[in-house]
Amino acid sequence: MTSATGGPAPASGLDPAIAARLKRGADGLIPAVAQQYDTGEVLMLGWMDDEALHRTLTTGRGTYWSRSRREYWVKGDTSGHVQHVKSVALDCDADTILVKVDQVGAACHTGDRTCFDADVLKPSTPTRGPAAD
Repeated sequence: MTSATGGPAPASGLDPAIAARLKRGADGLIPAVAQQYDTGEVLMLGWMDDEALHRTLTTGRGTYWSRSRREYWVKGDTSGHVQHVKSVALDCDADTILVKVDQVGAACHTGDRTCFDADVLKPSTPTRGPAAD
């Protein structure tokens, strides 16, 4: 396995049974969707390697791998917009992580509540009940 930095994967504290189940990309990363635990609102997409997942599971704070800075970052350490982790799950293919969080403040680095607020390609349409005859 390679690390997110492209070299050999450093030793991680991640449970080997969990690590063996993960289907990572060629870069050693797995996408992690952050979702508000009580409303279901999708907040952001981040990337994790084994160590970021281990840190998320053990600290209770959303921890990700920054592909641009090539370092770990804990959501909220600089902005104060913290993610308190409520649960973590793998999807059915073990190639995506769902992190349910209690988001304090904005989730997006732009200051928006979510990373999906600013560029809506198709607005939601209200659903209607059955047509009256």
